[in-house]
Amino acid sequence: MKELINANDKYKMNWIEGNTEWGTVKCPKGISVKKTSSQSDDIITERYTFTNTTDKDIFTSLKDISIYTPFNDDYTCGAKACMTTKCHTHIWCGENISYVMCLRMGGEAPHLGLALTDGSLSGYSVERDFEKISNDRGDFILHPSPVALVPNESFTIEWKLFWHNGKNDFYSKVNQLCNRFINVSAENFVLFSGENINITVSPNFDFSELQIRENNKSVDYKIENNKIVISTKADTPRKYSYSINIDDVVTHCNILVLPCLDELAKNRCHFIAENQQYNNPKSKLDGAYLIYDNEEKHIYYNREYDFNGGRERVGMGVLIAKYLQNHDDEVLLNSLKKYIKYVQNNLVCIETGEVFNDYNYDNSFTRLYNYPWFSLFYIELYKLFRDKNMLEIAYKIMLFFYNQGGEHFYAIEVPIVKLVECLRESGMTDMADNMIAWFKKHADYIAETALDYPAHEVNYEQSIVAPATNILLQTYIVTNENKYLDAAKIQLDVLELFNGLQPDCHLYETAIRHWDGYWFGKCRLYGDTFPHYWSALTGNAYSDYGDIIGSNEYKKRADYSHRSVLSLLNSDGTATCAYVYPTSINGISANYADPYANDQDWGLYFNIK
Repeated sequence: MKELINANDKYKMNWIEGNTEWGTVKCPKGISVKKTSSQSDDIITERYTFTNTTDKDIFTSLKDISIYTPFNDDYTCGAKACMTTKCHTHIWCGENISYVMCLRMGGEAPHLGLALTDGSLSGYSVERDFEKISNDRGDFILHPSPVALVPNESFTIEWKLFWHNGKNDFYSKVNQLCNRFINVSAENFVLFSGENINITVSPNFDFSELQIRENNKSVDYKIENNKIVISTKADTPRKYSYSINIDDVVTHCNILVLPCLDELAKNRCHFIAENQQYNNPKSKLDGAYLIYDNEEKHIYYNREYDFNGGRERVGMGVLIAKYLQNHDDEVLLNSLKKYIKYVQNNLVCIETGEVFNDYNYDNSFTRLYNYPWFSLFYIELYKLFRDKNMLEIAYKIMLFFYNQGGEHFYAIEVPIVKLVECLRESGMTDMADNMIAWFKKHADYIAETALDYPAHEVNYEQSIVAPATNILLQTYIVTNENKYLDAAKIQLDVLELFNGLQPDCHLYETAIRHWDGYWFGKCRLYGDTFPHYWSALTGNAYSDYGDIIGSNEYKKRADYSHRSVLSLLNSDGTATCAYVYPTSINGISANYADPYANDQDWGLYFNIK
């Protein structure tokens, strides 16, 4: 199959596009495959039957059999074209319960879905075109679950491709198309120690046999109105993988339990202070918060942009400054003071507000992203020390940002509300008014541009739409002008499409990102990063919007989004900059946490703020 176009789609979008043709199968020698395809109304049924043609048993591993399903998910054409001709691809390989929810990037139906109706899938891989760097998510490959086949034995993978109108309609139609579908939901997929793990398992069929196990142990449950309810105290921080077998329909879900947020933050902050701060009076890097290599157990610097002594790594300083506002900790305070000295001697000109890309006032590469982050750092320092000089520096940084054309840039985490509130409470009303004027120019540009986003470091991505949404919402908060709220709603509708709802702590309400492991990680491997901490920018937008309209639903979704990124942190304070989720990328095994602790602490900051 070379194209799949809905006859009623005014854009005539082709939902499949890639370097390898849809339905291409790769499998071990000795296994043959028979492919059939049929269509009834608007539903396409594809069936792949695999047979052992040898006189010996054949055992397969997860990556041995590959079925190519190249959904049209990339940003190569730019944002405006993405809105109508590209899709976000949300994949769940949950054994017998597997599906793919594709959503047109602009949100306009029809959308495409895939529902497994026979067989089992246990993972997916990606083949990328590396020449397209971050703009191509790649060709998707679905992997049947490992099997053991005696001579002449066969097994089948069958799925149905169908059109739907959005997330709710997708799950409704999957439930209709699959005679034995099991929906798995949870109150939270990332929890803190002491909370309850609450899972609801809802089969759409009557059943007689049921087995649920976690860590190879049977799990207690209740049956209420044909739904299986699991409720247990989450005491021990670890990953909880629940295996579900209902009348031989097998699936699973994954829950992560972490220490309480306060303990997690304390452990992480101390790890930074004790392991990721460089201490060498002979070096200008003295005091810097740097990368930590968890594999080799050492601190690391490289002048290459995403490994250097500035940029996103200021998030470690922001986190510690925020943590100390509610905790007395001499070790962390001394560490932070040393970091402040490093910043002011190397990264920020406190007279002008210029922010530098690396230590020793190095701006050989000018990057506007850096400005709001360092402004926020000084705002948090002001809130910690109540030193107005810190607030004036935060103001100068944002003024420098706008004087460099920042009102046309979709910067991440612009501290609009925080800066205005702090300036006003400090009596700096003229500065506050000046900032509001700049923020309005910024928001006006974003509102006017609407969904025709300018390309940034990636042509189109979640962390372009999320800042657009957040800048508009925050500008509404400080001005109370409805035009900004109206414009933010348009952005929010598009932002939500990046997030999936698969029953897994790595995936539920986690925004699609697929390049961060390459740019910030040690392994330098492109591929879906589930999670990456900037995914929580969507949670920030949900939270602001929920506050504005008084919506508990959006506040809950914000909590999901914020919690989702915490799987980048470990109980002992170690961390990873990215979890590369697919089974493999271009044949290289993945599904790993990158060894570098780099810039992930923004995610923890969002949770504790």
